[in-house]
Amino acid sequence: MEWDAPAIILDTRPYGEGDAVAAVMTEEHGVHRGLARGGTSRGKAGTWQAGNLVQVHWTARLSEQLGSFTGELIHAGAAHAMQEAMPLAMLTAICAIAGGALPEREPLPRVFSGLLRLIPRLPLGESLLTELIQWECVVLSDLGYGLDLSSCAVTGRTDGLTYVSPKTGRAVTDEGAGEWAAKLLPLPGFLTGSAPPDLAGWRDGLRLTGHFLARDAFGHQHRPLPLARAMLYDRVSAMAAPIAKDDVTKDAG
Repeated sequence: MEWDAPAIILDTRPYGEGDAVAAVMTEEHGVHRGLARGGTSRGKAGTWQAGNLVQVHWTARLSEQLGSFTGELIHAGAAHAMQEAMPLAMLTAICAIAGGALPEREPLPRVFSGLLRLIPRLPLGESLLTELIQWECVVLSDLGYGLDLSSCAVTGRTDGLTYVSPKTGRAVTDEGAGEWAAKLLPLPGFLTGSAPPDLAGWRDGLRLTGHFLARDAFGHQHRPLPLARAMLYDRVSAMAAPIAKDDVTKDAG
């Protein structure tokens, strides 16, 4: 058994002396694990870093076996992202989500193509948070936990959507929320096209997708949301906090 394909490295863990067990994602084979011979050695460790795009060859005697990887670096996504804190935070978060939430050996081409678009452009920084959050929505959808942001669950309106039910994942308007507004999740306008993205919107978007990733994608596996993803939310939330404080001060003045 063997295959050869471009793959995104999601995770690499040392195994024995100099080897590593790597988790990669390809368009046709989904998330796939294998033994990377010499994967932690000085000459090969750079190839097997999370976020890199690598031409991977997998071989095994039987299809159900772990098998072995060899790889040739195509794009050093990890090295480019490591130059700034925000790109690195985004890279580690999406690799952790893909490596932990997705079923093994099941092709999810939309998720894979989203990673291919995101990773090379992560050095652009926080502006990529919009696309990252939209990618997480695709992950939820392809896992069967998609959000329904098309209309209000209470009134049926398709405009003025401002909240999402944390139970059903359906959008709600201010009118439909009523006295339950405090218990709903804010819906950032950039996800419905009603407002441009900003730090507060990115914070709310990460909170929204993070809730359903934690409850459904990881909760059903009895695992917590990855620490890297939680840390990304904390970073963006901290960035948004001074702006919110300034807005309150201006309103009070």
